[in-house]
Amino acid sequence: MMIKLLQPLTASLSSKTKMSYSSFSLVREQNNLFLRGFMILLLSCITIQLNFCISSIPSSLKALHLEGHLSFDEVGLSQASRDFGNRYHAQPMALLHPKSVSDIAVIIKHIWNMGPSSQLTVAARGHGHSLQGQAQAHGGVVINMKSLIAPRMKVYAGELPYVDVSGGELWINILHETLRYGLAPRSWTDYLHLTVGGTLSNAGVSGQAFLHGPQISNVKQLEIVTGTGEVVNCSEEQNHELFHSVLGGLGQFGIITRARILLEPAPTMVKWIRVLYADFTAFTRDQEKLIYMENAFDYIEGFVIINRTGLLNNWRSSFNPQDPVQARKFKSDGRTLFCLELAKYIRMEETHAVNQEVMTLLSHLNYIPSTLFVTEVTYVDFLDRVHTSEVKLRSKGLWDVPHPWLNLFIPKSKIHKFAEVVFGNIVTETSSGPVLIYPVKKSKWDNRTSVVMPDEDIFYLVAFLASAVPSSNGPDGLEHILNQNKRILEYCEGAHLGVKQYLPHYNTQDEWQAHFGPQWEVFLKRKSVYDPLAILAPGQRIFQKAITFS
Repeated sequence: MMIKLLQPLTASLSSKTKMSYSSFSLVREQNNLFLRGFMILLLSCITIQLNFCISSIPSSLKALHLEGHLSFDEVGLSQASRDFGNRYHAQPMALLHPKSVSDIAVIIKHIWNMGPSSQLTVAARGHGHSLQGQAQAHGGVVINMKSLIAPRMKVYAGELPYVDVSGGELWINILHETLRYGLAPRSWTDYLHLTVGGTLSNAGVSGQAFLHGPQISNVKQLEIVTGTGEVVNCSEEQNHELFHSVLGGLGQFGIITRARILLEPAPTMVKWIRVLYADFTAFTRDQEKLIYMENAFDYIEGFVIINRTGLLNNWRSSFNPQDPVQARKFKSDGRTLFCLELAKYIRMEETHAVNQEVMTLLSHLNYIPSTLFVTEVTYVDFLDRVHTSEVKLRSKGLWDVPHPWLNLFIPKSKIHKFAEVVFGNIVTETSSGPVLIYPVKKSKWDNRTSVVMPDEDIFYLVAFLASAVPSSNGPDGLEHILNQNKRILEYCEGAHLGVKQYLPHYNTQDEWQAHFGPQWEVFLKRKSVYDPLAILAPGQRIFQKAITFS
């Protein structure tokens, strides 16, 4: 229908103007009323159409044949809208509790078949340990991966042992199951109460990465549900492009439903060591020396200590000083210190030999002698050490707080410049959470995966793992920590340090394109092949699903 608006009349001002002006006012008022009524009618039609589409979506989902079930209750949806970062909250329309891989495929295939006219997206949620809403799907479907009970975990012993696990399995459960066979995965994260699919979608980095690479370098095979609902097995030999895409792919190309993880003989005990450095050059030199030594330590990390007193007294609850008299004399005096943290695995009756080997290795290092602290713990206690801290923090109500973490990969050639400015001027204290710093070797990473790394043989992981105190306006408050993170990133960019974010977070596609750099075109092509409608992982904010209205 063509709408033609009446035009106001013009006339010369004379004694007859009043009548003409009244007519003009009446016409204008009629026009305004008509326009207002038309807009209300138009908006009402659009609203009715949208409401009809939205209200029909749950019905179509409910009609699907599933072994598990879909949940629409507010409590479950509210829980799925939160994560460990505790800053972003996006509520989904539905929560899927799958019992089988088929359930996940059915949901995604259904949304794929709805085409670009549907606004539905899908996010896989494991333990909910993401930091910036990456496992959330506003108005979409969140898949509770921990309810995926098939395939069950199965350990294969032999010359090249491995374990087949569900993508929703927790690493702590894998540890306990594989230990029954005297085996264990080779590479870990510092926190084991995470799902396999979650860590493999990022990289999975800890103190073993210098030796075995990240967790994504220790995967033999994957089962994936792509963005079109297709279930695909992939490996180095089969569907290798999808295999490498998904590893470190931030959930953009498929949902990991099964993984084959490489294993090694497991130790029984761990010799756990901490020493301090006042000189950053000596600290990094020793770290880099150790990661290239053959048969040295099995775990190498480090952390930064700024403006802390009584640190060694805190260690005494878990560690024993090698020289108690000298340890009591040590004073930090508010200095910035660097802790080197090491672990040597002990298998069977090797304790005496390992003790001698450790002391020989330590004799080649340049730490402050009075700060040598040592303890011996079980392998499980060492790997699950962060969970012990979690239990304590939960008891004090300090776990479910905002966690504005910042994780960076920094080239070896720029680490001293970074430390000088960041630890010297920007970060003035580390009381709000640990600051980790340790080197890894790029040769242990596969550049065919989707992970973005600095272009140097050695790069450092520097992780600012802050916990914000609610309602605080001080250095431990959320705004202060976020501002500090912003200053760090702005410095890195302005100084052209070649830094890359780990567990990256950006708000625009231009920023993502800059993050991926030369890898962007490959990433984009992979997305067009495996998730062409951009259904998967909308919380990463890399791609936005294009919606068309018919």
